[in-house]
Amino acid sequence: MAPLTYNLRKPSVPGRNLFRRSPPSLAEARRRNELRISCSNSYPPNKFKRAYTSVMIVPTGIGASIGGFAGDALPVARALASVVDCLISHPNVLNAAMLYWPMPNVLYVEGYALDRFAEGVWSLKPVHQNKVGLVLDAGIEEELRVRHLQVVDATRASLGLPVVEYAVTDTPLQVEKWVDLKTGQSAGRIKHSDSLLRAVWTLINRATVNAVAVVARFPDDDTDDLDDYRQGKGIDILAGVEAIISHLVVKEFQIPCAHAPALLPLPLSMSLCPKSAAEEMGYTFLPCVLAGLSNAPQYVVKNFKSLDMGCISANDVDSVILPADACGGDGVLAFANSKMNKPLIITVGENETVLSDTAEKVGIEAVKVSNYWEAIGVIVAHKAGIDPNSLRKNRINKIQRAPAIPFNGYGVSSASVFVD
Repeated sequence: MAPLTYNLRKPSVPGRNLFRRSPPSLAEARRRNELRISCSNSYPPNKFKRAYTSVMIVPTGIGASIGGFAGDALPVARALASVVDCLISHPNVLNAAMLYWPMPNVLYVEGYALDRFAEGVWSLKPVHQNKVGLVLDAGIEEELRVRHLQVVDATRASLGLPVVEYAVTDTPLQVEKWVDLKTGQSAGRIKHSDSLLRAVWTLINRATVNAVAVVARFPDDDTDDLDDYRQGKGIDILAGVEAIISHLVVKEFQIPCAHAPALLPLPLSMSLCPKSAAEEMGYTFLPCVLAGLSNAPQYVVKNFKSLDMGCISANDVDSVILPADACGGDGVLAFANSKMNKPLIITVGENETVLSDTAEKVGIEAVKVSNYWEAIGVIVAHKAGIDPNSLRKNRINKIQRAPAIPFNGYGVSSASVFVD
């Protein structure tokens, strides 16, 4: 139990008896103490230190060993959220089809927005609740559309999610997907992106929504083409174009957006990998998307006003965790090259992908760890204000003397004395 505290302020009138009112009861003191708790994971909050903020990135569609399947990076996010004050991550990490996990100190940020945040162009404004709208692809068959709407109503009735209205695109979006033969990443396009943007615009202007879930009809694959993915190998062939869809909406309207594909249920597999199993539990992947969007932070174009709006900026980030061979993304490079408060970059060797963009190759400084167990240990030390190297054998060398740098065109000798 946190210690009870009493705030004994100076009396506003000289001579007034400071203890004229009786001290608060135990229940009242406990209630007041609870009200002081912020969104931070720490209890009680340390008012002498700002919140420790981490960003967890697992790029989508690159076959990540952890995070390349159906929400299999979510346990890592849960573990990180238990030791940091604020964790910022994106749908590929936090979505698990029919499954999700509520974490009050985790910010659900779409990938395009996360890159703009890292570059310092956008800030994140935490909210209590968003009004969520839903866009359905006109290409979705009637029965499959009804299934999705029933799931939406279930989340509204059973979870209380604020999904207020839906719109159907005025023409089928016609999603295409493929694997880039040069990079091995999943990719794709939508032929009628203008139809998607019109549907989102309608929801924003008619229902004043400030977050949007999109469900597009994806082409059904031959079961043989999905065998590797269902067995926990290969890449998620849907992921690349899913990212394109959400990027398009976020770039145009600067509001939270996430996508769930509409697909026909697959036949039963007796060799299904647990990492892929969350996607085979029902008719839709919508529940995790709606849960994430319901309290996703809003995106604020950074300016002097955003500093007074309780926004989180890139300068508030203390550490970034990502796969060791996925360091070439815009967001990671922006964090690594920050001129202000450069965060600690932690790369995880065990989380292999189809990429080869290591920290050394892209020229950034990073702490290399073998797995997420070690990454969490580094975070704990860093949050405590401890150099993580001091926890390792022979990692602390003798301190080095900085070379003399000319000051205003004049060299400064070691014997110079300045008197105030």
